[in-house]
Amino acid sequence: MSALAYMVFTSENIILIGAVLLIAGVLFGKFSYRMGLPLLLVFLLVGMGFGVDGLGVQFSDMHTAQFIGMVALCVILFSGGLDTKYSSIRPVLAQGLVLSTLGVLLTALLTGIFVWWLSGMPWTNIHFALLPSLLLAATMASTDSASVFGILGSQKVGLKENLRPTLELESGSNDPMAYMLTLILIETIQLGGKLTVGVLLVQLVQQFAIGGLAGFAIGKFSEWLIKTYKRLGGEHDTEDEGQASSMVAILALGSAFLAFALADIFNGNGYLAVYICGIVLGNSAAPFKRGMSRFMSGISWLCQIIVFLMLGLLVNPHEMLGVAAVSLLIGVFMIILGRPLSVFLCLLPFRKMTFKAKCFVSWVGLRGAVPIIFATYPVVAGVEGASQIFNIVFFVTLLSLIIQGTTVISASRKLGLTENPPIDEEEFGVEIAESSPTALHTMLLTESDLAKGNTLRDMSLPKGTLVMMIRRGDQHIIPNGTLTLLPGDVLLLISEKEKEAPKAPQIDIWQ
Repeated sequence: MSALAYMVFTSENIILIGAVLLIAGVLFGKFSYRMGLPLLLVFLLVGMGFGVDGLGVQFSDMHTAQFIGMVALCVILFSGGLDTKYSSIRPVLAQGLVLSTLGVLLTALLTGIFVWWLSGMPWTNIHFALLPSLLLAATMASTDSASVFGILGSQKVGLKENLRPTLELESGSNDPMAYMLTLILIETIQLGGKLTVGVLLVQLVQQFAIGGLAGFAIGKFSEWLIKTYKRLGGEHDTEDEGQASSMVAILALGSAFLAFALADIFNGNGYLAVYICGIVLGNSAAPFKRGMSRFMSGISWLCQIIVFLMLGLLVNPHEMLGVAAVSLLIGVFMIILGRPLSVFLCLLPFRKMTFKAKCFVSWVGLRGAVPIIFATYPVVAGVEGASQIFNIVFFVTLLSLIIQGTTVISASRKLGLTENPPIDEEEFGVEIAESSPTALHTMLLTESDLAKGNTLRDMSLPKGTLVMMIRRGDQHIIPNGTLTLLPGDVLLLISEKEKEAPKAPQIDIWQ
């Protein structure tokens, strides 16, 4: 047995093990790109490698895991909300919301009925009644935002038909639905009652209404709070801008937790409140938004890593072997039938969406940390068969990350849905202070832009606009008036904020 198994769990040793896990996860994660593995899957496997059946680190506290997961999920959803722009989700708002609500409900229903059918077979080793079968399915019904954000964010690939904002909106907003279904089913099982459609709808409407209202109100309150913080410095504020940006980010994070707590107190959905709070704040006129977004992005990645490492430690792989066969059947059903059926039924009214796009949305039904976190709720609540539910959910999550997570980008290419990625001015490695009266923009040159000449002197840029840098392939060129420009060059422009950015093919990073 490993020496780690005999290690006394002092504060120092916990810090030591945590440091080793983080470093090992990051280093292994760097190699994951070569193998095409999702980064978060690597952290999950590293956690399993250090766990009971690996190096012997023992961690089995479901209550602690549930609390850490809850906090981490709040941060992940809030960060996702901050980066969700109205301009990007407005064209896909209807289909995104249908997928995140009705889609989750249909996935849970179809999968739950399949699990119930499996339980009645004499050759299976699970024996769930209908409600526990639906509970198992409900924990896995949502697309995991951390996995989707991680894979789409790490790949330099653009997607046609507004698929990226559709998937990000769905994955960011469908966790509340799965969470509500999980809690409602646990409560129904514990009370020994029957779940009626009327009761379910009333509770869902209540949770959505209160959670949405709390998120919107706290989002507006956060905007006011941040502006107040800036005004407290007076006209000649001497506070370092980096420090101010960090303080504002902490204010925003505190507001996100406040939104969750208030929604929960009034029997609303806290996760929905957190996500909407992030959207409202991310689309507000609050200062320091860029710094706040970067801060939250780093914290979000840390939370995702910690959760996946912790969940890897939490599971006992040898216990999954007993449910491996039935878990494989459930996972394949969700990938091949459950998710695609729910997606195509939900997207029937959206006739402009192509068949290939619907197929791709069906394939990106990634499971991740969220289903495993939700699977701890039946265990903590003492639901009969909860340990089997947890192990099945973990196995299905691994299966989803391995099969779907490694093929998301290749599937988009085979379906002909990829395009050149949007160009972000941050890719130039240049930034200016938010208090500056200037702003950065990018511009992709086409042959029509060079019709009157192929140098900067021949281009008629708006007054007050200068070209700071040119990107040509992997090269970054400092421009001069005699440099020969080529179609495909990307210009980094700086212009006065009160003046409009150039209207020649300018790249909108949110389209």
